[in-house]
Amino acid sequence: MFYNLCADNVFLSSQAILIYIILFFVVLVILIVSVVANDRSAKPDGFSSQPSQANAVQITAAEVKGAEKPKAKQGEEEEEESGIRFPQLCAIDKDKFRYKKSDYDEKITLKEFCDQFRDYAAGELKLYYDIKDIRQFIAGMAVSKIIILQGMSGTGKTSLATAFGEFVDNLSTVVSVQPMWKERTDLIGYFNEFTKKFSEQSLLIKMYEANYSKDIYITVLDEMNIARVEYYFAEFLSLLELPNKEQRYLKVVTKKWKSDPKQLNKEGKIRIPDNMWYVGTANNDDSTFAISDKVYDRAMIMDLDRKAEPFRAGKVKKVHITSDRFYRLANEAKKEYRITGRNRRRLGELDKYMIEKYHITFGNRIKKQIEEYIPVYVGCGGKEIDALDEILSKKVMRKLSMQNPILVRNTSEDFIRYIDDLFGEENMQLCKDSIRRIANNA
Repeated sequence: MFYNLCADNVFLSSQAILIYIILFFVVLVILIVSVVANDRSAKPDGFSSQPSQANAVQITAAEVKGAEKPKAKQGEEEEEESGIRFPQLCAIDKDKFRYKKSDYDEKITLKEFCDQFRDYAAGELKLYYDIKDIRQFIAGMAVSKIIILQGMSGTGKTSLATAFGEFVDNLSTVVSVQPMWKERTDLIGYFNEFTKKFSEQSLLIKMYEANYSKDIYITVLDEMNIARVEYYFAEFLSLLELPNKEQRYLKVVTKKWKSDPKQLNKEGKIRIPDNMWYVGTANNDDSTFAISDKVYDRAMIMDLDRKAEPFRAGKVKKVHITSDRFYRLANEAKKEYRITGRNRRRLGELDKYMIEKYHITFGNRIKKQIEEYIPVYVGCGGKEIDALDEILSKKVMRKLSMQNPILVRNTSEDFIRYIDDLFGEENMQLCKDSIRRIANNA
């Protein structure tokens, strides 16, 4: 009986296994049919399940092309998102016709220009200057783009420059130099990578505006030697030396964007306008740096050590002239009032004396400045001997301070006697005062 039960269980187990196998194959067939059906419905007729080699190349090229487009689009979106990074310069572009004026006085002479400026400062602004100071300022503008007004505080250095801006009907821009300034970005501004904006400083804005205008522009670097001029103003010094004004381009940004102002070239540079002058005021005290020879040699120097006596001036209007008219007046004076042969000979003898005694020579740059300055000073109404005295005291005699102090002290009176014999005792007072001052401080 036990044997019969076991045989029945074995028979039942064999039947169950067979059923399971059949069910497994049925499910497998269903899955295969389902996969094939889905694959065919996903592909159009005539395409194999595996792409050919040509199709594979096409897909790869399309993928690459598609990968490049988002990058370019991303760059464009970045620029669009940043917007206009020079809003004030772009605003000048839109309003550029405002700076193209026509109401200019083209008939005034150099002498009238100086006399009327002095009277305007006194009558309208209650600022009083000696006529010699006015002539030095105007003649200095004809020689260099950089003028340094030095002297004690309160003598009207900044006021002279701002008064001139009012007189020519184009207000001067005053830039207050800061002690920590070291490079041009401190002066014109810089591009902020975080905000994607450029910090447009007042000088950059006025430079851009001046390139649309014919007016005379004055930028005042107030207390210019509270920082090292040869650091923050270095690029200006070099570019303003270039004889071709069309080559004077200052770097602003590394590359131009499509939304940038029109006068910014593709290299991110702006043209330094030929109708702009830079007037620096300098105090000589313990809080300031000494101005280097590199700066002094390129600039015209004025000493304002005292205030002029008040005087009554009649009512004088502003004189609105173009920078081109000013250059023409200066060039006419250079032709008409050339240095006399007598004074040219005197300069040659003085140069030989200083080379022999002090190893100091005028140099080509200073000789050129003398040749240009004296005629314009005379055209402004001054005397040739006064112009000679003034420029020699600032450009040549000051170099004695860099010589052996004992030598200068021991030879100063002999040098003064030589100047008296060469130019006359009644002349060259500024040069003689400069020699005595240097000798006493040596």
